Amino acid sequence: MTDRPVLVLDSGIGGLPYVAAVRELLPAADIVYLADHAVFPYGEQDPETLCRHLLRLVAMLIERHQPAAVLLACNTASVVALAALRERFSVPFVGVVPAVKPAAVRTITRRIGVLATARTVKEHYLHDLVHRFAGQCVVTSVAAGAVVRLVEQCYGAPGADAVERAVRSAVGQLLHARVDTVVLGCTHFTFLIDQLRQLFGPTVSLIDSRDGVARQVQRVVQRNGDNARFAPRQPGSDRFLTSGTRTAELETLVRRYGFAEVRTL
Repeated sequence: MTDRPVLVLDSGIGGLPYVAAVRELLPAADIVYLADHAVFPYGEQDPETLCRHLLRLVAMLIERHQPAAVLLACNTASVVALAALRERFSVPFVGVVPAVKPAAVRTITRRIGVLATARTVKEHYLHDLVHRFAGQCVVTSVAAGAVVRLVEQCYGAPGADAVERAVRSAVGQLLHARVDTVVLGCTHFTFLIDQLRQLFGPTVSLIDSRDGVARQVQRVVQRNGDNARFAPRQPGSDRFLTSGTRTAELETLVRRYGFAEVRTL
């Protein structure tokens, strides 16, 4: 039995829906969440600079919190730094990458859309995923990085008009490509899944990676022998950290996900 937490890292609040999915499967696990607001958004950073930053940051977090596993709850961070982190540290890592494989299974017309940040759209990792798992499909990838800032600035709850303006072009491009399945390739987009369903209409399925990622966190934790069972959680044992500024709105949001307060890193 262990009291070591699961460490979750994102550039902002995008990983919170993934925390909820992990808690469904590991309700006794303590969660330490870092919103790296000082470097938000990761999708606009130089890849090599971001990788170096994450190696330094994760080294500090592992030393401080001794996690049972680390979840990189950010597609950009996973694409840019996951391999380097796994090579450097012995702690098991779980990354978040666009759910191209399940999309290829679900699509009927073999036309898939990927909605992601500009960085994820450009990276070879996404093209490799498409080649490996959706080679028989027509895949259209569209960047919608402005949505990330919108979600973050509005603490996960932007108004319908603002969402429509932010995604109008991207949604139009994907509908023009006649996709029947859209992969949400950024964790922040999961906050908008209901609004996006309305904009895409009933003929388009939306896929995100929350459930698959949570199952993978459960698997890697359970592979570690005595880490298979967590000690009973204590009130207030979950911690939400930010490398930026604490705000009342952020405090309100994180309470909805089971965190008592926001602390600065």
